[in-house]
Amino acid sequence: MRASADARPRAAATPVATVHEHITDAVKSPDLIRLTGDVVLARFETMKVYAALGAVRSLLRRGRVVPGQTLVDSSSGIYALALAMACHRYGLRCHIVASTTVDATMRAQLEILGATVDAMPPSQSLRLDQELRVRRVRRLLAERPDFHWMRQYHDGVHHEGYREFAELLTEALPEGPLTVVGAVGTGASTGGLARALRESGRSVRLVGIQPFGSVTFGSERFEDPEAIIAGIGSSIPFGNVRHELYDTVHWLDFRHAMAGAVGLLREHAVFAGLSTGAAHLTASWEAARDPGRLHLVLGADTGHRYAERVFARHAEALDPAGLRPRTITSPDDLRPPWSVMEWAGRGAPQAARTTEGDRTAGAGAVEGDVPSPVPTVELLP
Repeated sequence: MRASADARPRAAATPVATVHEHITDAVKSPDLIRLTGDVVLARFETMKVYAALGAVRSLLRRGRVVPGQTLVDSSSGIYALALAMACHRYGLRCHIVASTTVDATMRAQLEILGATVDAMPPSQSLRLDQELRVRRVRRLLAERPDFHWMRQYHDGVHHEGYREFAELLTEALPEGPLTVVGAVGTGASTGGLARALRESGRSVRLVGIQPFGSVTFGSERFEDPEAIIAGIGSSIPFGNVRHELYDTVHWLDFRHAMAGAVGLLREHAVFAGLSTGAAHLTASWEAARDPGRLHLVLGADTGHRYAERVFARHAEALDPAGLRPRTITSPDDLRPPWSVMEWAGRGAPQAARTTEGDRTAGAGAVEGDVPSPVPTVELLP
């Protein structure tokens, strides 16, 4: 039987390749992958390039830093690499106070890029690790007041780069309501993206993901012995988290995030990090409850950091199809391994509140908690 005209293969559009002037332009562009009819994944090599590159450009435009100056911050790895690449691009020096989670591969990349790496000694807890890093940064600033502290956890300048990502999504995704699902982390990616999309006029529902043990959304009383999801929660308050931007919050333990990550690779051949796995599992549940609405999963990085601790253990992974969250109405009812609550724009829990000083841009700065407008000044690649 003759095939209909609609069944004939269509000629593929001629691919258009872009020659980038610097690796940061290539790395910041995500792969947009449709997982199901209602779920699209934005998968990055490292999403924090948007935060670091946008922040560095803004600081240079405002004259708050100048070429040749040293930028310093603490990091568990991904932001460190993004900042080192941004400094490489714009002729700045970089000093990283590195978490114990920074491995030899990451350290080698940082050092070859010219960054100075202060490796913290092993700590008994992530909270102690974070506190030791902050103390080290403060000592450096006392010794070298010419250093600029980036304060990725507190300076609203890190929200600004995600406006560019919002513009990319506006062009790529169909119009209509959108649910953004991603790890909360420092608050810059999910919060910055949602705010930029909402300002463009799109109806956006923001779903944030937290590990148990994080102070950010009130789960600090729990412990997850296997928790290694660097960057999605915190044991100290983060000024860049705008709690009022979040509509829904999910708390997941390590084994549920692992199930999502292994499932993403098995079902869609996407090798992504543990926070992406948590977002994938969460978005699948959210999309089943709200069919027809487009859901965007933020995939912050690849799965290489988790090759041995997660993917090599794939035979242990839970079946995502059988996993469901416990629905709660108050953080007091929070229980592992997976809980969900309509946050509905509530403010920060008491333990997650920061002082106004925590929201400033650094030593001696007067930057407010909302990013100020940036003059239109073109920076050379």
